Amino acid sequence: MKNIFYALLAGTLLALSWPTYGFPLIIFTAFVPLLFGEMNIRNSQYSWKKLRVFGLAYLSFFIWNLITTYWIYFSTPFGGAFAILVNSLLMALVFLLYHLVAKRTGFGAAATFLISIWIVFEKIHLNWDFSWPWLNLGNVFSEYTNWVQWYEYTGTFGGTLWIWLLNIAIFKAILQYRQFKVKIIIYRAVIKIGLLMGLPLTISYVILSNYEAPEEKINVSILQPNINPYTEKYNTTDTRIGELLMKLAEEGTDSTTDLILAPETVFADGTRLPELGISEAVFFGNEISRKAGDISFLGGISLYERFSDPKKVRKQSNQIGPMDWYDDYNSAFLVKYSADTTQLYHKSKLVVGVENFPYQSILKPVLGDIMIDLGGTVAMKTTQDNREVLNLSKNIGTAPIICYESVYGEYVTDYVKNGASFLSIITNDAWWGNTQGHKQHLSYARLRAVETRRFVARSANTGISAIIDDKGEILKSLGYEKRGFIKGEIGIKEGETFYVQYGNYIARIAQFLALFIFLFSMIKFKRNRP
Repeated sequence: MKNIFYALLAGTLLALSWPTYGFPLIIFTAFVPLLFGEMNIRNSQYSWKKLRVFGLAYLSFFIWNLITTYWIYFSTPFGGAFAILVNSLLMALVFLLYHLVAKRTGFGAAATFLISIWIVFEKIHLNWDFSWPWLNLGNVFSEYTNWVQWYEYTGTFGGTLWIWLLNIAIFKAILQYRQFKVKIIIYRAVIKIGLLMGLPLTISYVILSNYEAPEEKINVSILQPNINPYTEKYNTTDTRIGELLMKLAEEGTDSTTDLILAPETVFADGTRLPELGISEAVFFGNEISRKAGDISFLGGISLYERFSDPKKVRKQSNQIGPMDWYDDYNSAFLVKYSADTTQLYHKSKLVVGVENFPYQSILKPVLGDIMIDLGGTVAMKTTQDNREVLNLSKNIGTAPIICYESVYGEYVTDYVKNGASFLSIITNDAWWGNTQGHKQHLSYARLRAVETRRFVARSANTGISAIIDDKGEILKSLGYEKRGFIKGEIGIKEGETFYVQYGNYIARIAQFLALFIFLFSMIKFKRNRP
């Protein structure tokens, strides 16, 4: 029963630390009960130790996943259950690997392996077809960006490393005190844990104290039309949407405005890609631009391209008949009345089960077509290879980040490498209702601002739209389920942070360490307990 209590406690502490309601200080001790539970089983005379450790870990991670991401259920009951159950399973398997290594190595090697394999797991979760990095540990500080200004050097993997180092330091200190009962151990532990906690915080506040605001700024008007995606969005014509956006833009712009930003797939009728130039979306975009004084308009649009040429078929193409395919796009477009061209970008980090059928060649013959219907076209979305920057002028470009893409740190850095002066996030977060889902999504955008040192303009269909500075602070916002606009200044930045240049280098180091220690432990069977 003691071990079950440890599992329940660990899961609860993890949940209580999570944004936007939690306090991240809790996470520095959250894994300690689970580590004790694993050690108790490892050193016991129980049979089926691996199964017991797995069950203990699964219980902890299930509680964490359930409390923090229950809101997925409101958009898709199947998807919500799948995400919670499978993510808990994957986390438990990672912890089981730690148990296998801990049986065969000393404390230091086992602890290093645990940190490394967890980071490897998070790295995999950023890149495979079942990608779901929502609970990557470094995200926990999204409401406390003043603590992690050094993310411009490490990305969120620096946060994951910090969390595990403190959990293991506290775990080791308790073990040593239990064994030797000497007060000097407490004093040393307090100093060590104090340094592990205080040094990153000090570095963060030193960075803040040397912060210099960008001199160049532009003015943006961010539109929030508040169109219900279940009852209105896909039953409303692009013409009516365009008229609504024109009305909001007239109220929300003045002679100083440089950019009008509208949300993801705000034009949702489904426009043929070859006819984009004569579409309602481009017409209204240009009209809004003209009436506002020839400024840039950036918004979302649903596009498709139908074709019969087999040479054009891609992995993500949808077949609807013999020699009949179409590519479906969730896109961002930028127009300016005086410009001749429409700039375009296609969303390329897709929501599993909604926009992307994972491992289609393997799973589709078994499961059939299980794409989840959230309104609009139910189909695989087609992506693009490069992170396109949409240009407001010769010297100012923005990253057209669409919805789920904003959760991926290294992915967003590619826009900056391609010249983005600031980040534009367009999204539709109404699928989850008024839950933590849309709040966490906004919160994670603050981390992208710190990592890249770029301002963020965020347009969310039903909220929360916001302007975020390059320190991760929300300067202005418009609440959930409110129709209106935000006007404000966006700083224009150049240059690349260390993280933009080198990406997830911590994860690459962790891959090497995890593989080396795992192979070493499989060869060396002599147990060396702490």
